[in-house]
Amino acid sequence: MSRMMLMLLLCLSVGTISVVHCGNPYLFFTWNVTYGTLSPLGVPQQVILINGQFPGPNINSTTNNNIVLNVFNNLDEPFLVTWHGLQQRKNSWQDGTLGTMCPIPPGTNYTYQFQVKDQIGTYMYYPTTAMHKAAGAFGGLRVNSRLLIPVPYADPEDEYTVLIGDWFTKSHTQLKKLLDGGRSMARPDGVLINGKSSKGDGKDEPLFVMKPGKTYKYRICNVGLKNTLNFRIQGHSMKLVELEGSHTVQNTYDSMDVHLGQCFSVLVTADKDPKDYYMVASTRFTKSVLTGKGIIRYENGKGPASPELPKAPVGWAWSLNQFRSFRWNLTASAARPNPQGSYHYGKINITRTIKLVNSASKVDGKLRYAINGISHVDPETPLKLADYYKVYDKVFKFDTMKDTPPATAADKITMEPNVVNITIRDFVEIIFENPEKSPQTWHLDGYSFFSVASEPGTWTPEKRSNYNLLDAVSRYTVQVFPKSWAAIMLTFDSAGMWNVRSEQPERRYLGQQFYVGVENIARSLRNEYNMPDNALVCGIVKDMPKPAPFSM
Repeated sequence: MSRMMLMLLLCLSVGTISVVHCGNPYLFFTWNVTYGTLSPLGVPQQVILINGQFPGPNINSTTNNNIVLNVFNNLDEPFLVTWHGLQQRKNSWQDGTLGTMCPIPPGTNYTYQFQVKDQIGTYMYYPTTAMHKAAGAFGGLRVNSRLLIPVPYADPEDEYTVLIGDWFTKSHTQLKKLLDGGRSMARPDGVLINGKSSKGDGKDEPLFVMKPGKTYKYRICNVGLKNTLNFRIQGHSMKLVELEGSHTVQNTYDSMDVHLGQCFSVLVTADKDPKDYYMVASTRFTKSVLTGKGIIRYENGKGPASPELPKAPVGWAWSLNQFRSFRWNLTASAARPNPQGSYHYGKINITRTIKLVNSASKVDGKLRYAINGISHVDPETPLKLADYYKVYDKVFKFDTMKDTPPATAADKITMEPNVVNITIRDFVEIIFENPEKSPQTWHLDGYSFFSVASEPGTWTPEKRSNYNLLDAVSRYTVQVFPKSWAAIMLTFDSAGMWNVRSEQPERRYLGQQFYVGVENIARSLRNEYNMPDNALVCGIVKDMPKPAPFSM
């Protein structure tokens, strides 16, 4: 065997944990997940801490780093974390959803291993089990550009992670009980910024400090449960430089609507009078507005922040126009030394069109959410394991959800595991249509996609003439405004089982999600990594012999 072939086999071999990626640095983390008592909104409540922190620790990585993360579950119920926006190329084994992995049992640990392959940008992590996200266990995840790859702006003085989100004073167990009983979680009680909300009594400690005249990079993510939030900084403008893993045309904004699950990077220059300023996050598209705020302090500044907060825009048309202003920076390199615009997605023939319509109804008197009439139910055996062990027919059926919504009544819902089979490397157009009065946000694990259009009304093939087929941003979430639709396009070129879900945990928990099965027909390591040796096994495959591994 040649030396080159031997090195290749070593770099692709399956070790005791997962795939080894030779030549790229490793980052090692140990997380202890525990309960704790805090008062984010002034009311003592149970929260979930990671290494004693709320929110959890920030993961700071660089393109192609290998992350080895050992999670000790010290809760009293199963626990699982997903890495929101990370593509997990050929590695849905580490995706952290109930369709791909068995949850970590109480009192045990599991070691994730994955690579932030060919990505840059701002991401987050959060739990996917039960309603744990309503208690915390979320945090920021950065993927920095390699030093050899230039970014289209000067290095900032520092970088800050800003996690904004609405928050309930009810515990995650109380909220889950409401949902299990067929009721909605109702409205949140407040808005947090990095787990806190300033009281404005002059005793608030600053969240961030800036030196006068310096420029800072703020990575802003909406980790909330229900609402779009508008984010702004008192007296300061924000220059958008990155959106969900893509460099953007650098427009300047006074405020930004951040929908559930979305992340932005903006540059802010400390060019105002040296004193305190509020950063503000407030709910959008709600009858009563909830507001959270935090202090930014100029170094050696004197004077409190003005109590007069900047106002948020009104109406969702403003938000739609802001979405349309986002453009991909075609001249900037991303994770690799080639222009982002070298991928001419607008010239690829569409292989398949899938139109998805969300709905809400009741089944046996209990609230459920659905997509094209199917409300997803997580089986005891993860879908990925059932497929890998070739016993999927005992757990789920492929394609019970059709590519177009049913012509029957919109309130008719079927509850079952929802898995769509897609041929690897098909170029697919997906339409999300929202007939409801509240905005929806959707996320696709494992991929970025081109968000090419968002318009009021219903979608028809003629609407394709309005698509942005040149510089739509490649991203990992898409919002759909009330009684509107949105279109995305992508190539399904990574084999695995990938979750498509509502970013509202209530809707996801009650069925508004499905999985895309991109089959590794050739059972080749070129398409997908083998099942990790340390993978948790549960359900009907628990005592079955492991299938033969994939070959080269």
